Amino acid sequence: MNENETPDPTPETPAAAPSTAPAAAPEAAAPPEAAAPDPVAAVTAERDKFREQALRTLADFDNYRKRTQREKQDEYRRGKEDVLRDLLPVFDNLERAATSARPDADVAAIATGVKMVLKLFEDTLGRVGGKRIVAVGQPFDPNVHEAIAQVESAEHPAGTIAQEFVPGYQLGERLLRPAMVAVSKGAPAAPPPAPEGEAAN
Repeated sequence: MNENETPDPTPETPAAAPSTAPAAAPEAAAPPEAAAPDPVAAVTAERDKFREQALRTLADFDNYRKRTQREKQDEYRRGKEDVLRDLLPVFDNLERAATSARPDADVAAIATGVKMVLKLFEDTLGRVGGKRIVAVGQPFDPNVHEAIAQVESAEHPAGTIAQEFVPGYQLGERLLRPAMVAVSKGAPAAPPPAPEGEAAN
């Protein structure tokens, strides 16, 4: 250094040493935002689900209706078969009575056979839940009786049934046929007394 040069009091800054630290990694890319659900598509999917459930329910109900109708028809047919099966002995006895009704047959025996058939029919009717409506001597009931005539009767009070033309029948509480009857008007009026002159003659 030259003697006449003035030394620089500022110390020299040492050169920066090469950095050995790893470089900072670049920031990770943010994930793309999820697309907002389409409200129309959601409503359409919900509608299709309810529509499928409704169709399935309708199909189940239709199958139930058909099955119930078929079971009802089968039960109705079995009921008729049971009644007819119970009536077959009545028809058999009627046929025997008709066969035995020859010109030389005993009338009393035929009448006895017919009465037996009628008794068998009444027993069969009771077994299936039916009964004959009691009419003669009973008060007239329009629910079970059908009046086709009015008659004077000293034996039956007015408003009661004096005669039965066609019997009526019930099955349980259900009316099968009303009894066709004649209703009493009461005893006939007494004839007026004869005048005294006519009585003396």
